[in-house]
Amino acid sequence: MPVEFLGIAATHDGSEITPRSGAAFDKEYTLRLARAHEEHGWDRVLFAYGSGSPDPAPAAAYIASRLDRLQILLAHRPNVSYPTFAAKTFATLDQISEGRLTVHFITGGNDREQGREGDVLTKDERYARTREYIRIVKKIWTTHEPFDHEGEHYRFHDFVSDVFPVQQPRPNVSFGGSSPAAYAAGGAEADIYCLWGEPLERTAEQIEAVKAAARAAGRTDVPRIQVAFRPIIAPTEELAWDKAHRTVGAIKARRERGEAITKRHNGQAQPQNTGSQRLIAIAEAGERYDRALWTPTAAATGGAGNSNALVGTPETVAQALLDYYDLGVDILSARGYDLLGDAIDFGRHVIPIVREEVAKRDAERAAHGTQTLAAVHG
Repeated sequence: MPVEFLGIAATHDGSEITPRSGAAFDKEYTLRLARAHEEHGWDRVLFAYGSGSPDPAPAAAYIASRLDRLQILLAHRPNVSYPTFAAKTFATLDQISEGRLTVHFITGGNDREQGREGDVLTKDERYARTREYIRIVKKIWTTHEPFDHEGEHYRFHDFVSDVFPVQQPRPNVSFGGSSPAAYAAGGAEADIYCLWGEPLERTAEQIEAVKAAARAAGRTDVPRIQVAFRPIIAPTEELAWDKAHRTVGAIKARRERGEAITKRHNGQAQPQNTGSQRLIAIAEAGERYDRALWTPTAAATGGAGNSNALVGTPETVAQALLDYYDLGVDILSARGYDLLGDAIDFGRHVIPIVREEVAKRDAERAAHGTQTLAAVHG
């Protein structure tokens, strides 16, 4: 199966190790970073969502109108707009990008962050709302006659959109989470299910949980699996590990100075979301796993989002990614700590290795399948 690479579409140059140098929305940097991804072999970039951050939809439209190939993964929280409005926004963006949009729906794992924009539902209520929201958006994208909706969270009458996506029957829906409620919602509705990088054994368990949820929802297919990492690469293993330790030192130094390196936990000592709790537990159990997984980056940020690293030479990191591919992961998400420089280096030195090895695996499977078919009919 083909492999795809997802990068980050940051709107400024700040990261966990360096404060941003300008405004929250730096138009020139946003375009420069996206263009670096397009020119160095990446398939798509994520426009993330935060309560006080620049609106990702117009930022994505800005990039889509200026680049020709790079695909867009747009993060969206259902609490911030009505589904009828959102479906039109997404369809318009798919038109602007000429069919390069995927929408990532975020249920929200932190009550304080959700409350900043007026969301007072409990976590279980949020998951129920997200499922209803996704179903409405899908129907709007594919229905050309007016319809009514009477649901638990949304009610409207006689609605039909006049703008439809380029992609037929509709753009893909992306979803993430590590709790049973997340598996149930994403297993039922997602085309792509997103996980944060964990040890191989735990990732395999999560993939099975997603598949089981899809079967329980009556699906005959299963979501594609995406896994996210923070690669730290250098020409030699020694240099890569030196870089890794400097990275963690920089994260800790910013925290000690009282700088807000991430808004993920919003000042709370322990994260509310299951995914971050899992990352902290994994870090407490050990620093190194499998071929190259390293947890101190996650520990230093308190399990904030995509934060487990893959450390080593490009060849080592590529082989580690292939280990996940062999589990059934075919979308690999990566984001460095020097956003621009790391996107270029990863694109130059890691992506080609992974693509070449995946092509070899696919060719071997095809040859084996042909031989097996010939034996059956022989």
